[in-house]
Amino acid sequence: MINVAVLGYGTVGSGVVEVIETNKDVIDKRAGQELHVKYILDLRDFPGDPYEDRIVHDYNIILNDPEVSIICETMGGNEPAFTFSMQALKAGKSVCTSNKELVANHGAELIRTARENECNYLFEASVGGGIPIIRPLNVALTAERIELINGILNGTTNYILTKMAEEGSDFDSCLKEAQDKGYAERNPEADVEGYDACRKIAILSSLMTGKTVRYEDIYTEGITKITKEDFLYAKKMNKFIKLLAKSRELDGEYYAMVAPFMIGEKNPLHSVNDVFNAIFIRGNTLGDSMYYGRGAGKLPTASAVVSDVIDCAKHGRKHIICIWEEEKLSLKSVEDASRKFFVRVSEGSEDAVKKLFGDVDKIEAEGITGEYGFVTPVMTEKEFAQKSAELPGFISRIRLEED
Repeated sequence: MINVAVLGYGTVGSGVVEVIETNKDVIDKRAGQELHVKYILDLRDFPGDPYEDRIVHDYNIILNDPEVSIICETMGGNEPAFTFSMQALKAGKSVCTSNKELVANHGAELIRTARENECNYLFEASVGGGIPIIRPLNVALTAERIELINGILNGTTNYILTKMAEEGSDFDSCLKEAQDKGYAERNPEADVEGYDACRKIAILSSLMTGKTVRYEDIYTEGITKITKEDFLYAKKMNKFIKLLAKSRELDGEYYAMVAPFMIGEKNPLHSVNDVFNAIFIRGNTLGDSMYYGRGAGKLPTASAVVSDVIDCAKHGRKHIICIWEEEKLSLKSVEDASRKFFVRVSEGSEDAVKKLFGDVDKIEAEGITGEYGFVTPVMTEKEFAQKSAELPGFISRIRLEED
């Protein structure tokens, strides 16, 4: 029997217990022996809960119990999750987590500590919820040099953008609908400003490069400035607006960013709607592959945590190799990245547009007056910023993704 402890009995933690109990037969068979949830750590009591007899309030009970070999950290946040995880790993107990904030901040250090103590730190559920993506990068794609990761990594923002596109509604009303349905928090800043997607692409970028990509170094822009007018233009152009988290290698240098993009029908991410996520990966010999599914939610995320628990059970005290060094990777500035931009500008700016951007085609959308749009030639972010600052009547811009 393998004894497991769950830290945090909230949405994901209770889901972990539910998955282990619901799928017990198949999980035990795949793990090679019986898994048993011995402890559940939480500050609260849960009278009437079927597992209330396993609730403990003191972490040291778990840490000092030699029978516990695997810990599921589903607390979220940096502390005390970091301290608890480090203590567990130093005691030779493997840790499986859904905590993207902790993984983004301390992933390399925790992996090194696990290696030094002949145990494992696994984090499949930290990116993409129930979508398998960490394990493919660490196992199935290890023969590849990854050239590009491009994904829709946040279900809340994808839901809002989908509703804006389908219903012609504004951002605020679609955000409220997402909150009413439980897809968005009361304070939605981490989602709508792109911070959640930023942490996830930082984790994927670190696995892609083998070094630490700091999320603080990634250019991040959310969706709060996207308007219903933008979708009218997108429809006219047969484009779709998505919040993309991107990381790519170009001539030995790495770029990473999170921002809204207009994408075309040839891009496989265009059809990813509602709360679904997808991650598109390009390898230098494999070519393109994509991973799609529910990027959040109690049971999908819990299922990913339990898949790591099974992996730990199968490997025992053997460390599973994960190449993620503590050395920081210096990202190339997005100012040097080149692309086209869709621009909205007030009528009467035609001469300035031509002078700054050349002969561009005017794009007019039904129901919008007093302005028009156009698409720039390919240029660097820095060049566009300089030109748009000189453009009278400039309203807004959205980047265009390559088809």
